[in-house]
Amino acid sequence: MIPASIKISGKAGSGSAGKNGALPDEPGVYFYYDRAGRLLYVGKATSLKRRVGSYFTKAHEARIEEMVAQIARIEYVQTPTVIEALVLEANQIKARKPTYNILQRDDKTYLYLVVTRADFPKPLLMRGLDLERLGVNPFARTLTGAAKRKFLAVFGPYTSGPSLRKALDLVRKAIPWSDCDAPTAKASGVLDTAFSWSGLSPSSAKKQRLRLRPPRPCFNVGLKKCPGVCVGAISKAEYRTIIRQLILFFRGKKTQLLRQLKKEMAGASRAMNFERAARLRNSVYALEHIQDVALITREEASLPFSRPSGIPRPAGLGMTPPPVTDSGVNLDGRIEAYDISNISGTSAVGSMAVFENGQPDKSAYRKFRIKTVQGSNDFAMMEEVLRRRLKHAAWPLPQVMVIDGGEGQVAVVERVLDETFGIPERRAPNAERRPHIVGLAKGFDRKQDRLVHDPADQDLARMLTAGKELFQCARDEAHRFAVSYHRVLRKKRSMGTISA
Repeated sequence: MIPASIKISGKAGSGSAGKNGALPDEPGVYFYYDRAGRLLYVGKATSLKRRVGSYFTKAHEARIEEMVAQIARIEYVQTPTVIEALVLEANQIKARKPTYNILQRDDKTYLYLVVTRADFPKPLLMRGLDLERLGVNPFARTLTGAAKRKFLAVFGPYTSGPSLRKALDLVRKAIPWSDCDAPTAKASGVLDTAFSWSGLSPSSAKKQRLRLRPPRPCFNVGLKKCPGVCVGAISKAEYRTIIRQLILFFRGKKTQLLRQLKKEMAGASRAMNFERAARLRNSVYALEHIQDVALITREEASLPFSRPSGIPRPAGLGMTPPPVTDSGVNLDGRIEAYDISNISGTSAVGSMAVFENGQPDKSAYRKFRIKTVQGSNDFAMMEEVLRRRLKHAAWPLPQVMVIDGGEGQVAVVERVLDETFGIPERRAPNAERRPHIVGLAKGFDRKQDRLVHDPADQDLARMLTAGKELFQCARDEAHRFAVSYHRVLRKKRSMGTISA
């Protein structure tokens, strides 16, 4: 329960203050202030009431306890949707630089949304470090110099990469943009040269070129997520209008954008341009009915950022420990992820990606060419990889092993660990620590990333939920590493330099 000494004030969706200072059970952004009026932290929430209350009712690690001890005032802004909370949070962090949102490394690991300056601009995701290498200050309120030459807009910082990517996917249904290239004059020139050899006149060559090789639409054109830049279906001016709408949205001006779209829709209808009016109507409907309930899939139970330099630590508090969960697992420790890559059992390989301190440690990555398994048997391949990995006593044991697969793959790995470390119920108290196992099952649609683990261990379940995004990143790295090695072997096989 929030202490009565802490003052709560805010604005609900209508712009009025919340009733009796109570936090609404609605999405929004919250602000923590200390007694001196200094802004400590800005966060987003699917439910302001539950999220803010969790800081005062649950046990947390030292850095959160430290911050909570300083809170004297809470302000909030209720938003109509979670996606608007995500946008508002990023804009407020950029504008106000709260103490506990800022990293010692000058926010180089934050994710930013940039819109390129080009004939057909594209929204891209970039890290603060990458922007600084381009001479761009990601925290600048306005674009100047190098930033203005390269980008139309820079939004961020965003504290959650998965949430930002999901938000972009949702918005794209209402404001379709292109991530492909327009048909180039270079390709046309190649065809013109080819036709000149055939003796055709330039006008005949142009007709033949258009007839023989029309531009191919990208996959997103069929999904109505691309306006057809790749096939020349939209002019630069029309596309710029779409990009301006996207920029308006990420500036937090959804109301202004909707008003503008409705005005254009009415104008198109009066001009009897019913096709354009229908497109605008669909955009308005999509913006007004964004289904973003699952946008913030996991609200962090711990602050994702370290202490900025120059900020004194309150007296009586010790050093901040690493993020150790109730299960005794240090999520900043060694995490290993495994994947198998093959085509019908040929050129089969396995990979091991390693994360330390939440970052890839590429020097510790390892690849395995499958030696004992014939045919397509992912279970047996995973077993071989794990047995070979565990023979290397010099490699440190991980806190968690992440397996790309479901119950079958996890069961195979558990059996290998039982043989290596002994069955958990029968192990001596001083026995060597056994790594935890988690599988990431994609499901029938290849998008679910369902966690597979022992459901009876509640502490483990909480740990896995807290580290899911980290495990997904590690799994993706293992997949990338396995596929790249598989392609190398497949190329060598096709050239006859190695056997299958």
